[in-house]
Amino acid sequence: MSEFALRSQRVITPEGMKPATVKIANGQIAAVLDHGADPGCPVEDLGNKVLMPGLVDTHVHINEPGRTDWEGFNTATQAAAAGGITTLVDMPLNCIPVTINKAALEEKLAAVKDKLWVDCGFWGGVVPDSVDDLDELLDAGVLGVKSFLIHSGIDEFPQMKEADLRRAMPILAKHGAPYLIHAELDPDNSEPAEIGESYQSFLASRPKQWENDAIDLMIRLSREAKAQGHDCRVHIVHLSSAEALANISAARAEGLSLTTETCPHYLTLFAETIPDGKTLFKCCPPIREDHNREQLWQALKDGIIDFIVSDHSPCTPELKHIDNGDVEKAWGGISALQFSLPLIWTEARERGFTLTDLAALMSTATARFAGLDHIKGQLAVGYHADLLVFDDSVEYAICNDMIKHRHKITPYVDKPVCGEIQRTYVRGNLVFADNQFKNGPLGQPLLKDKL
Repeated sequence: MSEFALRSQRVITPEGMKPATVKIANGQIAAVLDHGADPGCPVEDLGNKVLMPGLVDTHVHINEPGRTDWEGFNTATQAAAAGGITTLVDMPLNCIPVTINKAALEEKLAAVKDKLWVDCGFWGGVVPDSVDDLDELLDAGVLGVKSFLIHSGIDEFPQMKEADLRRAMPILAKHGAPYLIHAELDPDNSEPAEIGESYQSFLASRPKQWENDAIDLMIRLSREAKAQGHDCRVHIVHLSSAEALANISAARAEGLSLTTETCPHYLTLFAETIPDGKTLFKCCPPIREDHNREQLWQALKDGIIDFIVSDHSPCTPELKHIDNGDVEKAWGGISALQFSLPLIWTEARERGFTLTDLAALMSTATARFAGLDHIKGQLAVGYHADLLVFDDSVEYAICNDMIKHRHKITPYVDKPVCGEIQRTYVRGNLVFADNQFKNGPLGQPLLKDKL
């Protein structure tokens, strides 16, 4: 691969934003030089556009193999590239088979061949009947595993009970791998609520207390495991309840290995403005009130929430019941993989966040969480040349024609945003520019201990 360099007045480095010239050679960042330095190779001046590390999105449902009518690796990773995401980590559901053993992982690895436009790691899953397969699955290269504490939406991925969690957590601790938890707990096994088209009825059907109780359970089990010599890295996915923040903070102060994430939909949308019958807004846990949203933003500022990921969870328009507005029956999931950065930047800049802050929250911290921080998530010498060029001043409204994921639906249509991804490089290869995909699917699978 030939050497080249990119120069900008605004380059986001581990030391902050500064004028610099970034030299790229053999797919890696070879040097970060002063702005006016001669890199000894062809150099392009980007002017005042921001050159920043490619995003690392560690929560993406791609659904291949088995449910490619919902999404697939080709379209999902194209959407990622269009959104400046250079690395993603795929969830163990809703593919068929679910990724709960080595054989299922091998099927998924076969499915990704020649389809990856960005680099891709994989989470495994653990369900009650697969705990005995967990060692082998982790040895096979998944970056960690996920479980649900409530019905996942698909019967082949049942929830874990306390006894199951106690069996799994020492295994995760032994491997030093994160344990991702969908934290909703319905201790009363509630009868399904009558929701119909009402968003407020759906919101009431999945109260904050379900999240709070699930998180408290994981804190208690983490404390128990640690007392027995097992330091399990518990991670709460897609946090939506701000009521849980105090207990999360206290658990961390106690020394428990507890991290959490939230998502653009919890930070940019709020329940008071969601109309009835608009099924595209349905997700689990639900999008909550504006006051709750502001508390999540403050928790990001305070470092209680560790990072931001998309939780791209697509399905077919039919499963979303778009035409009849049946919120009760609609599949729960938000499709918005490529819009994370402009959505977050639009809101974050009003709250005093900088693009350097967002690089930390959407690249550096996520790479660290997935165990990829020695090669991903920073614009630094020796790291993969995963870069995006961002014009942070362009304003526009999201429209269906922009969408690169499989089904051209998202709750963000007509939403005004600021910031445009103009180019994306994966390991020095230009994969997206001028709203076009370039050079073919050159992404690679990322397996633990094989990087």
